[in-house]
Amino acid sequence: MHLAEGTAFIPKDKYERGLMAQWLFFEQYSHEPCIAVRRSFFVYEHRKSQATPEVLNNLLERGYHVLSVMEVQLEKTPYLTGEHFSIADIALYAYTHIAHEGGFDMVRFPAIGAWLSRIASQPNHIGLMD
Repeated sequence: MHLAEGTAFIPKDKYERGLMAQWLFFEQYSHEPCIAVRRSFFVYEHRKSQATPEVLNNLLERGYHVLSVMEVQLEKTPYLTGEHFSIADIALYAYTHIAHEGGFDMVRFPAIGAWLSRIASQPNHIGLMD
């Protein structure tokens, strides 16, 4: 937030700023612990031994819930805080755009798919693996 202060990535409207903070907390508390952690079991060799069926199933279930929350919002608005792109979108884009690497079927989330395309079309976009 500090680096984005004074830019178009932080809403001027106080309510939208609050929504932005809410989505940033959501990313840290709900999204990352499911989506990123499950992906890590498939991507990083040293994590594979921890990927028990119980752990994977739990993360998949929780991850689908998290993605459903995002889907509901993105069915209503083009960006997470409403009509404008913000750092909330940047934060949640990071692991959402590679969620499929953790075994998430992203076809189930068309609004997220459209949102991912909007984010990728932003000026100066750089993907996680670019």
